[in-house]
Amino acid sequence: MLLSHAFDEFLLYLQVERNYSKNTLDSYEYDLKTLHDFLTRHNRSLQLEDLIPSTVRRYIQEMVLKNNLSPRTMARKISCLKSLSKYCLKERFINSDFMSGIETPKHDKKLPVYMTLSEVQKLFGYLEQSEERFAMRNHLMFKLLASTGMRRQELVDLTWKQVNFENMTIKVLGKGKKERLLPLHPMIHQLFLDYRDSLLAHQIHHEEPIFRNKNGEKLNPRGLHKIFKETLEKAGLPPQRFSLHHMRHTFATLLLQENKENVDIRTLQELLGHESLATTSVYTHVDFEQKRKAINSFNFKGK
Repeated sequence: MLLSHAFDEFLLYLQVERNYSKNTLDSYEYDLKTLHDFLTRHNRSLQLEDLIPSTVRRYIQEMVLKNNLSPRTMARKISCLKSLSKYCLKERFINSDFMSGIETPKHDKKLPVYMTLSEVQKLFGYLEQSEERFAMRNHLMFKLLASTGMRRQELVDLTWKQVNFENMTIKVLGKGKKERLLPLHPMIHQLFLDYRDSLLAHQIHHEEPIFRNKNGEKLNPRGLHKIFKETLEKAGLPPQRFSLHHMRHTFATLLLQENKENVDIRTLQELLGHESLATTSVYTHVDFEQKRKAINSFNFKGK
């Protein structure tokens, strides 16, 4: 079997049976393409059964030494190939594991970047006084992100049928098309109503997207990212420092820091839609770092 055919079968399996998100599928497709390009460039066999661990090791070495890929990026590529090999073995496309003995490189876990409470308040202050053309839309979008921790893809995919105004909840479709129900902060209620009232009747049909671009079409993640960067700059915050994903980190971190008595790590896991508690636990490390800074700030020497 040609490697390209195995790749197609694998990606289709991830899409249909495992419900992987488009972003993850795109990343995996790119990773598989880099392996295929490596084999072509070095005149290696493109047959699946000819792929062996030593060839994969050469590929990894080239990626690290020539392309200067970080351990984190390389770990993702290796994870993709391990999943591919496991799938091919299960389907009996191959008889031996071409990833045998290949370990994922260790990499330092970076603490997530997030906004401080004062920075969030500065952003909110700008949103509340802005009178620009899309001020109402932007006001709702960024307060929704900050108060729910939803992913940017989840935000742009929202339709009106996902919002329950009576119960003040919103149903989010996360990774793997898994649903989770999020409570809406009281400050969001009136924002939602005002925004809905500003739209045309056909735009609030239950199947229609909630957030649209300047052309009246569904907003996409790239457009949302551009709007966010522009909004940060107008609010007096450094646009190069924060991304949309940092809003998700901000929600999780501030929720733990400001409301410890009502929020535990499992509640946060459910709110963020993490499959593994280990993924959510990074936010407890953030909280610990704040405690460390507080301890280190003590001046025991006196004046």
